[in-house]
Amino acid sequence: MIDSREKFSSRWGILMSAIGMAVGTGNIWRFPRVAAENGGGAFLIAWVFFMFAWALPLVLTEFALGKSTRRGPAGAIGALIGDQHNWMGVFIGGVTCFITFYYSVVTGWCLKYFITSLSSGSGFTSAASAQNYWDTFANSGFQPVIFHFLALLIGCAIIYRGVVGGIERTNRILIPILFGLLFVAAIRAVTLEGSARGLMFLFDPKWEDLLNYRIWLEALTQSAWSVGAGWGLIMTYGVYMRNRDDFVVTSFTTAFGDYAASLLAGIAVLCTLFSLAPDNASQALGSSGEGLTFVWLPPLFASIPGGRILLPMFFLALSAAAISSLIAQLELAARMGMDLGYPRKTAVPAVGIIAFVLGLPSAWYLGVFQNQDWVWSIGLMVSGLFVALALAKYGVKRFLDERINTSQERMRIGSWFVFIMSYLIPLEFIALIGWWFYQSITSYDPEGWWQPFNKLSVGTVIFQLGVLAIVLIATNKAWVRKLNAATSEEEPS
Repeated sequence: MIDSREKFSSRWGILMSAIGMAVGTGNIWRFPRVAAENGGGAFLIAWVFFMFAWALPLVLTEFALGKSTRRGPAGAIGALIGDQHNWMGVFIGGVTCFITFYYSVVTGWCLKYFITSLSSGSGFTSAASAQNYWDTFANSGFQPVIFHFLALLIGCAIIYRGVVGGIERTNRILIPILFGLLFVAAIRAVTLEGSARGLMFLFDPKWEDLLNYRIWLEALTQSAWSVGAGWGLIMTYGVYMRNRDDFVVTSFTTAFGDYAASLLAGIAVLCTLFSLAPDNASQALGSSGEGLTFVWLPPLFASIPGGRILLPMFFLALSAAAISSLIAQLELAARMGMDLGYPRKTAVPAVGIIAFVLGLPSAWYLGVFQNQDWVWSIGLMVSGLFVALALAKYGVKRFLDERINTSQERMRIGSWFVFIMSYLIPLEFIALIGWWFYQSITSYDPEGWWQPFNKLSVGTVIFQLGVLAIVLIATNKAWVRKLNAATSEEEPS
């Protein structure tokens, strides 16, 4: 039976949990690299624009859906626009679940490096030795599996304790620690000799770069992937809001909090990089997110005076960001089970076991991890589109009036929301899909872009997302029957 009485105990608890959901490893290891590669200050302008043109409208929508329907992704879309469309909500939840299966692997990497950084730091004396350490660890098979298991054990233990005792209590501790660590790292970085080059690189815009379409597409991608809008995670947390709690201010604060964490990470990483390795900055920034974080940054942070303290602080911040996002993803999966009528004490262990088993290929083989990251990151864009399509069917203006601008809200949302959800989100989806498919065809896999079993091909995206959609459409009636049966058994809230 669904425990419909679980609710956040305060607005602060909601806010910390929402920011914890949004701030993840992408803020710390992806943002500095992408910002630096795409014009620095010009990228920031485009990035802030898309906070309002993508992230905020979707966060508002998700909060409203979760709070008004009291269902997670598995039932909220169907409750809004009809049972025949319920599969779209399950698709949103399914995509995020598949991300969880490899995101727990990333969380395990962060925990491994935090533990290692507490020791003498052997393996982090130079970029070459750090590269060897990373290659040995990532390809060892057994070690990533162990830390994948540890990450899931921590995450499931937290959500097993429930909304207040687990999720809220953990984020009340993790998020202030995370921001404190990022702030300290940023302050230390700007005091390094030569750090001004990093600040100029990040904040000094070349105005002509704003005419470069690539910068706008990369900024939209970062906003879409970083804030977590359209993933179903905020929708899940919206289920646990009290009736009297407002979510409009929380939505704005969540988006701004996510962006603030990214900027702090960008300052810390780029100032350190340009101060200590100016000749290798381009090479470091040209590496993957894993390469920048686990190969280049450890020896740089370790070489700073006080690095024996700063390096563990950096990986502690990275681990805190990873865990706070992981528990939101695990809670979404558990919420889907609870919406089907399973109690938390059954749903959470089942989610943990499934996530461990289905995450094993990504933990064991880095190539599988890269494939899954490619496919389901594209799937998130489809999820955002599905949210917009659901509102279009319901009526965007009607949704705004009935579900967002309610009597509980202290801040009213204007007609800009209607324009963005009706027109901009679908156009942005087309631009993003076209951009990433174009890169696959021209750069990632020009010879085999159409093949469904190639790592970074268009074919593998269409194949895997298509299989998920077909299965969910075929089983939609069964999902609806189970959801309706569970709803009829719920206790009154």
